[in-house]
Amino acid sequence: MTNTSDSIRMRGKLIAVWWFPVAVFLIFRFFQIQVTRHEYYFSEARGRYTASRTMAGKRGEIFDRSGYLLVGNSPCVEIFCTPANLPENSRRGVAVICSKFFGKPAMWYYRRLAPVVRRKGPDGVEREVRSLYFMINRQTPLETAEAFKKALTRLFQTEKERAAGKTTARHFPRGFIAYRNSSYRTYPKGRLASNILGYINVVNDSAIPQGGLEKELNKTITPEMGREIYERTRDGIPLDYGYRKFSESRDGKDVYLTISEPVQAILEEELDAAYEKWRPETIYAAIADPNTGEILALAQRPTFNPGDRRTFDPAAVRTRIAEDSYEPGSVIKPFSIGKALDWGVVTPDTVIDCEKGRWIYLKRPLTDSHNYDKLTVAGVIQKSSNIGTAKVALTLGKERVYEILKLFGFGEKTGLPFPLESRGYLPRPGRWDGLSITRFPIGYGIRVSPLQLLRAYCALACNGDLPELKLVDRLVDTSTGEETRRPVRIIRRTFMNPAAHRQLVDMMVTVTEPGGTATKAAVPGYRVAGKTGTSRKYIPGRGYSAGAYFASFVGFVPAYKPRLVMLVTFDNPKGASYGGTIAGPVFSRAASRILKYWNVPPDHVPGKNTAGKK
Repeated sequence: MTNTSDSIRMRGKLIAVWWFPVAVFLIFRFFQIQVTRHEYYFSEARGRYTASRTMAGKRGEIFDRSGYLLVGNSPCVEIFCTPANLPENSRRGVAVICSKFFGKPAMWYYRRLAPVVRRKGPDGVEREVRSLYFMINRQTPLETAEAFKKALTRLFQTEKERAAGKTTARHFPRGFIAYRNSSYRTYPKGRLASNILGYINVVNDSAIPQGGLEKELNKTITPEMGREIYERTRDGIPLDYGYRKFSESRDGKDVYLTISEPVQAILEEELDAAYEKWRPETIYAAIADPNTGEILALAQRPTFNPGDRRTFDPAAVRTRIAEDSYEPGSVIKPFSIGKALDWGVVTPDTVIDCEKGRWIYLKRPLTDSHNYDKLTVAGVIQKSSNIGTAKVALTLGKERVYEILKLFGFGEKTGLPFPLESRGYLPRPGRWDGLSITRFPIGYGIRVSPLQLLRAYCALACNGDLPELKLVDRLVDTSTGEETRRPVRIIRRTFMNPAAHRQLVDMMVTVTEPGGTATKAAVPGYRVAGKTGTSRKYIPGRGYSAGAYFASFVGFVPAYKPRLVMLVTFDNPKGASYGGTIAGPVFSRAASRILKYWNVPPDHVPGKNTAGKK
């Protein structure tokens, strides 16, 4: 017979046997949670009582070559809130204050300050959820933000707090409003160089670059975001103690361009006057240093002001000087003539029969603007004879003409930082028809971009060395002061015979002298070498227009020690058509002002023949 103590011991053993596997399971589970999967559960728990916020560094600024600010950042405040933390009886008052400071109707703010919103879940079903974020105003000036803060505080103050002049309100809703220091993009020079620079749109609190360098250099000038993780209350209010992790933001790199602000301003002032006078569809203009390939100015009309969205128009906002291409006309003639001199195919005194202004080739007529009979090769350039140039090209043959145009960079991009830069159109010789050999060398049937022409004329100006064009001078890391520069680079030599190059420059100088086609491009006190171009505009589906033209002048000055190369092209000017008449004066006035600004001494006294001297 078992006694009571035996019974108690038996029950204890049974309980121990029953609880032992439970204890083993619990120990295993605790070990799994606390040791094996500790990091997973710790991060899950932390996610419930921590929050994070990002801190933006400063977007890199853009300067001209001398450090003049072209694109900058101005401090501002972003004001945002958690509508779910706003008492319903204060909602209308807050909406009225927002309307007073930021302009939209009070009812617009009232609706967006609702404590709940309807949103679709992952299953596609709409549900009411707490409204945790509403951006009240982004680019708020510092003074406006301070005044708004005071007005909002006053709304929640008691009469006693107002009378005491307190700057806080005891009943201000916790976790409702937040202020974040920020900055917005500014363009202090207005529309100066705006097509090069581009602009910024803000979409969903993110800066979205639109065109120009803002877009192409976006990775370089975008700051690295900083991040802070902190413990918070249930209402989202940061705690002064507890876990906190912080990584610093980093400013974007500053960009220094090769652009010279004074040169850019001079060029744009002259374009404005010409645009008003001739009312073209577009003007393209560019200035480069032929010795380095550095771009000193790039401009187009129409244009826009990045700080005034009312000026935005698709035709004005595009970087058309890089994206557009056109049939250049006679500005392309020096390349075939120059290489014919270089290869010894002709000399400046070789006589060409220009057929008294009308020549039939393959049953198709080719005409000159005047009834020239016989011209020397030098005269072909001075008078801009289509027939004379075409006959020289026939002597060269289509393979060599194609080689010449490729040699000077036509048919390929210049490499400037414009994402949609045109490569123009230059077909291979196998795709030429019988007339191509007489049309391509006079600027018809091929398409070039203004930047390609500018670079090619840099080669004519600089002893035949074709430079790599350069728009960005250096990048500066503002946190370390480290500078990254892009070196000057010559792509290739285009002339093997220096004497032939000098002969071509001599011939191009006569273009701007009495008897040439561009006397209006002459710059008093300086020898100017250049070439005019006038080409009929091709209208898709209609053919060549009888009344629409591209009118151009491209040249360099001083001719024998060039400081600048300038291109000016008008698309469909009204009232005149010749490049010498329309584009030449813009070149003359702009070059004259720039050379005076640089204090470049004159190289030419009227009445003295200095052609060919260096």
